[in-house]
Parts: sequence; structure tokens; C-alpha cells
Amino acid sequence: MRAFYTDHFVLPLPDNHRFPMAKYGRLRERLIATADLQHVELFVPEAATWEELQRVHDVTYVAALFDGNLDRGSMRRIGFPWSPGLVERSRRSVGATIAACHAALEDGASVNLAGGTHHAGVRHGEGYCVFNDAAVAARAMQTKEHAQRIIVIDCDVHQGNGTAEIFARDESVFTFDIYGDRNFPFTKAEPDRGIALPDGSGDDAYLQALTEHLPSALNARQHDLAIYVSGADPFVDDKLGRMSLTKAGLAERDRFVLENCRERGIPVAVTMAGGYAENTDDIVDIHLTTIRLAAQAAARETVR
Repeated sequence: MRAFYTDHFVLPLPDNHRFPMAKYGRLRERLIATADLQHVELFVPEAATWEELQRVHDVTYVAALFDGNLDRGSMRRIGFPWSPGLVERSRRSVGATIAACHAALEDGASVNLAGGTHHAGVRHGEGYCVFNDAAVAARAMQTKEHAQRIIVIDCDVHQGNGTAEIFARDESVFTFDIYGDRNFPFTKAEPDRGIALPDGSGDDAYLQALTEHLPSALNARQHDLAIYVSGADPFVDDKLGRMSLTKAGLAERDRFVLENCRERGIPVAVTMAGGYAENTDDIVDIHLTTIRLAAQAAARETVR
């Protein structure tokens, strides 16, 4: 299986910044060092192009970001200070999801070791999300006629409001989203299938909701590709998650998503999305398990 990484594109942040950038480099290091994952091939993606970004995002927004002219309020909404490194890393992260989609269509599954920037909308970034990688990748696949009917499966604890906004009234992309009802963003969008869970939901409640709703969403249309926004932030010790899933519960979530896609012959491009546990190793453990299960799904697809 192929995996794409961008952690070596440094994003300078203040020492007191709450976003855990260290998880990306540590995830790649752990992936390389893990014996049963050493067959996973690592690649550096090309950056998303101006043309690819503008298929989703307003040209004025993209230009202001490229030139460093986005107003202060818009940058506060994103949550990062502007820098050339922010633009480059954001473009590379989107490029990694595009590359993962291409690889998934060939191999059955692939991963972006970052991505999942699902709060970015047509004309704005938000919540540490500059560009919406799943949306840009979906449009890239459709434009090149690699995949026309796409499902975005979003299991990050925060609703993917940007993705839902972008694909509202677009029947070619189905948005499935299971998220914390009272968590950020506090003004919710309307995905095609949205499951809002209360604070404190644990393994049983979460997995029951996923089991009840995901298969019918996958059966609703004949999907050519799935983009899975996984997320480590439903974890019980996540600072921003407000849910109570264990690592075992999150692994079962990933297994259920990947197996249900594989059973229907739907290739899956996986993104890591959020994770804000105090202990960075907890975040890395969860992401690494997601990658392991994706690699197993790709291997089973190869021998079918």
C-alpha cells in the first residue's frame, strides 16, 4: 500500500500553539519502525495546483492566501498565523489526498498521513483547515474521469461542515458524517447523512450508530471511491473530543468502515484528520492502527 506524507514541510508555530504538529513526524517515524508495516511505501506528494484548488475554493480566497493578503479575522478563523510555509504545507496536504485517491483506485486503499481538513468551505478556512482536501481531491478525480460518484465518510469527532457546504445539492458526492452534537462547529451544516451523538458517547453507542447508518449510506448509490476522514479525536483522552471511545473502539470503527467499503468493491483513500490528546503517542497509536487496517484491506483486495 502507498502512503503520502508532508511532515517535513515545516509549519512554524508559536510555542504556546495548541495544534499538535509533532504528531505528523512521529507518525511517519513509527510507521517506518513498525515491523508489520515496513511494506507500506512512503511518497512525498506534489502540491495541489492553483487550478485544482479553484475547482472548490473561491478564487479571491485562494489568491489572498497565496499572496498573504487574507484579513486578520479570516486568519483567526483558520487558527494559524499566515506564512509561506502555511500555504505550501496546506497545498502539499491536499496533494497527498489527491495522490492517495489515485493510489486507492489502483490498489484498493491508500493513506495520507495528514489531511482531513473538513472545516474549510468555499470562501473560508476554519478550525485549523486552510483548504478542504477531500473536496479538492473528489473534484480532481471527477475532472479526470477517474471516479464520478464519491462518498466522503467523516468519523472525525467534529462535523465536516465545510465538506457538507461544498457538496450541498451535489448528487455526485455523498457526505456521511458521525460527530459530536455539541462540539465544534457550533453552527452545523447538513450532510447527506448526519449522525449527531451526545457528549460522553462511548464504544457501544458510537459503533451501534455507525452499524445502523453506514451500510445504508454505502448502498444508497453506486460509489466509485470513498474518502475516509478517520480522526483520532473521539478518543476518551482527547482534549477537544468530548467523547469516550477507547483505542479498541476506534480500531473497530476503522475496521467496520474499511470492511464495508471492501465488501462493496469501493476503493478507500484514508486521511488522518484530528487528534488532540495530551499524550501525542496516544494520537499516533490511533492513527497507526488506522494505517495498519487500511494496509490489510489493500492486501486483501490484491489477492481477491
